[in-house]
Amino acid sequence: MTVDPLAEIVTLLQPSASYSKLVEYAGRWRLHRNVEGKPVFFAVLEGECRVVSSGRPPVIVRSGDFVLSPSTNDHVVESIDAPPRGIIMVPMEMGEGRFRVGPPDEPVTLRMQVGICSFASPDAALLVSLLPTMIVASGEPRLALLLQLVADETRQSRPGREVVLERLLEVLLIEALRCGADVMSIPSLSRGLADDRLVSALRSMHARPAHGWTVVELAAAAGMSRSAFFARFTRVVGHPPMEYLLSWRMALAKRRLRTRESAIEHIAAQVGYGSASTFSTAFARHVGMSPTRYIRAVGDAE
Repeated sequence: MTVDPLAEIVTLLQPSASYSKLVEYAGRWRLHRNVEGKPVFFAVLEGECRVVSSGRPPVIVRSGDFVLSPSTNDHVVESIDAPPRGIIMVPMEMGEGRFRVGPPDEPVTLRMQVGICSFASPDAALLVSLLPTMIVASGEPRLALLLQLVADETRQSRPGREVVLERLLEVLLIEALRCGADVMSIPSLSRGLADDRLVSALRSMHARPAHGWTVVELAAAAGMSRSAFFARFTRVVGHPPMEYLLSWRMALAKRRLRTRESAIEHIAAQVGYGSASTFSTAFARHVGMSPTRYIRAVGDAE
């Protein structure tokens, strides 16, 4: 069975759009965005600016570029000529879906379509940790089209709006992860799927989560020695192989516990455990509560 791990993870995230707006920028300016872990995306329609995030060099983005930050908690967007300190600004609403940043008497030098979405999955933090922290894609007309569809849908109240937005955002995220230039420079699932050796092991884990995988078996699927596979997987994906497998199994278990379609012993077997007791022990260690308590907690929150 062919499985697409990237599509599985994005679908599990359950993305939804909070808003999408057109922002115009003038003069010298700086925006400090603290979006509480919500994914931020924007398309540069005209001009250029600089994006500064902790833990990575500043990035200059220009007309035609698309930027996606699945896990940004804190970053700065600023004009190219912004001074080292000061001039923190707040966007001013100019009309429905349209904002302006910078002095009102200065000409507009940058236009961007900016959006924030959210992930409904309770496992969002775990799943997002498997993705790059920032993706920059250049000259991708498919992304521009998808972004325009998202912007149009967020401004309408048509039947099925939420379902359409969720599907559009799933496609937008997958497309950005497939073509982003930064994907290949940061440890992540995307980088692992682009590795001609590791992709076989990753697809095997996702296709058969119930199998009792060992590092030796996964290394064989990748056509590598155990030690070389372990080192390469950890370096490229950002997690050791068995830690990645455990995280994926727990994400699947949580989803199945929330739907309450199967007994705990059946879920245990589906995610690779020989008994309900061994699964419960592993689940409690990973999640911080037993499967039974997790089911009650989910029920109380609904």
